[in-house]
Amino acid sequence: MSDQTLPHSHARPAPATIWQRVENTALAVAILAAMIVLDHPWWVLLAAFLVFDLSALGYLVSQRLGAGLYNVVHNYTGPAAVLMFWAGLQLGHVHADWLVVLAACWAFHVAVDRALGYGLKLGPFRHTHLGVIGRDAAA
Repeated sequence: MSDQTLPHSHARPAPATIWQRVENTALAVAILAAMIVLDHPWWVLLAAFLVFDLSALGYLVSQRLGAGLYNVVHNYTGPAAVLMFWAGLQLGHVHADWLVVLAACWAFHVAVDRALGYGLKLGPFRHTHLGVIGRDAAA
């Protein structure tokens, strides 16, 4: 069995997983740089970081609800929708730059999570599309 076909539980990640982690690291750094260059409060990225992890509280109810809520919050669709809403407001001459900061915080959180190997949940919290995380990873 080649390294490419090993199950997620093996310690050596697939090349595609490594690329996803690298590209998400680049995205997190780019978001931080954009916040600084646009003179937005970059520290808000850190202050709001854990807010998005509240979606994992669904795991207290059930694995299915937990994975579903986590996955809804931990992808780039939400930040993209917020930016589209902001753009629509801008077209109507309504200024709501706080929406750009919200989208940046949200996308930064997703990017950092993915860079660290926390992917979309496949049911159990430790089983993600980027592999197994935590103690089970080396099993």
